[in-house]
Amino acid sequence: MVRKFKTMDGNNAAAHVSYAYTEVAGIYPITPSSPMADFVDQWSAAGLKNIFGTRVKVAEMQSEAGAAGTVHGSLGAGALTTTYTASQGLLLMIPNMYKIAAEQLPCVFHVSARTVSTHALNIFGDHSDVMACRQTGFAMLCETNPQEVMDLSPVAHLAAIEGKVPFLNFFDGFRTSHEIQKVACWDYADLKEMCNMKAVEEFRQHALNPEHPAARGCHENGDIFFQHREACNKYYNALPAVVEKYMNKVNEKLGIDENRNKEVESDDIIVEAEAETGSEKTEEN
Repeated sequence: MVRKFKTMDGNNAAAHVSYAYTEVAGIYPITPSSPMADFVDQWSAAGLKNIFGTRVKVAEMQSEAGAAGTVHGSLGAGALTTTYTASQGLLLMIPNMYKIAAEQLPCVFHVSARTVSTHALNIFGDHSDVMACRQTGFAMLCETNPQEVMDLSPVAHLAAIEGKVPFLNFFDGFRTSHEIQKVACWDYADLKEMCNMKAVEEFRQHALNPEHPAARGCHENGDIFFQHREACNKYYNALPAVVEKYMNKVNEKLGIDENRNKEVESDDIIVEAEAETGSEKTEEN
C-alpha cells in the first residue's frame, strides 16, 4: 500500500482519521486540542465525505459538559460520534463517560493530554487529565508522535465499534499535538476496508427509536445493578484480542512484520512521547 506524505502535526493526524469514522462531532475548544475540532469543522464545511459517504455534522456547544452530553445523546440515536478535548475539559466529560461506557456505545475521545489546572492554570504537559479517567470504563490507547497518531488512531475507532467499548485516544499536548512531521496519511478507502460494517449496522439497530422502543437509564436496586455491572466484564475481557486484531490489520496494510518484537526479553512501560527516548536508549544498548 502506497501512502501520500503530508506535513502535519499530531492534531491534524488525529482529525484526519477521526473524520473518516465520525458521523457527528460534539465539540468545544480547549488548548491544545482545539485544532482537531477546527479541522473537522473546516472539512465538513468544505463538503468532505467520511467513509459512510456523508459529511460530519459538527455541533459546537457552550462547554465541554455540553459537548459530552451531545456525544452521549448522538450515540444513543445511532450516530458514530467523536469529540476532542484536554485538561479540565476532559474532566467535565467524566459523568457522561461513565454512561457511555456502561451503555456500550462505540465512541472515541481524542485527547491531547495536558496538566489539570490546580493552584494555577498550566497549558503544558502531564497526564493528570487522562489518568483521572481510568475508572470511567473507557479503554485507553496512546501514541508517541504524529505518525503513530495517524497509524494507531484507526485502531481506537475500529476496536470501539467491534468491541463495544469506548476509547480515550491520547497523546502529549504540544509535544505531539503540535509537533510538525512529514506524515504518511491513510487513504479513506483503506480505512473503510478495515471497518466492520456489520458491527456498525448492529450499533445502529441498537439505537433509540420510537418504532421499536426500549428502556434505558432506569433505576435498579443493588441485587440487579451489580449483576449488570458484572455482565459487561466479558466485553473488557475480549477487548485485548480485538485491539490486537486491528493492530495486525494496520500492520498488514503498512507491510510491517507483526512478529518482529516477539523475542523481547523484558518490557518497560513508557507512556506517550517519552517512549521515543526510551526506544533510542534501548537500541544503543
